[in-house]
Amino acid sequence: MSISIYHNPRCSKSRQTLQLLQEQGIEPEVREYLKDVPTADELKQVLAALNISPRELLRVKEVEYKEAGLDNPELDDAAIIKAMTQYPKLIERPIVINGDRARIGRPPEAVLEIIA
Repeated sequence: MSISIYHNPRCSKSRQTLQLLQEQGIEPEVREYLKDVPTADELKQVLAALNISPRELLRVKEVEYKEAGLDNPELDDAAIIKAMTQYPKLIERPIVINGDRARIGRPPEAVLEIIA
C-alpha cells in the first residue's frame, strides 16, 4: 500500500492528518507541495481521485485567490488548475492519496475512508 500526503507542516490540519496516519501504522510519502509544486497533470489526477472540480479544491480565503481573479465564475477548469500550479498555497490541504482514491483531511478522520 503506497499512501502519500500533500502536506504543509505549518498547517494544523495537515499535521493532525499526518499524525493520524502514523497512529494507524502508516508512514506516507510526504510531499510538501509548497516546495514540490504539483504539475497540472498531477492536479488533474488528484482531482479525479477526489471526484471534485478544480474550483472545489481552491482555498478561497487566500490573498492570491482574489489577486489572481479566481472569483471570476467564467474561468474554466484549465485556468483554475494553472493558477494552483502558480500559487500552490491555493490548494486545499492536506490531501491523502491511496492509489486511485483520495480524500481531503478536513476533518483529518475523513482520510480513514481510503486507508481501510
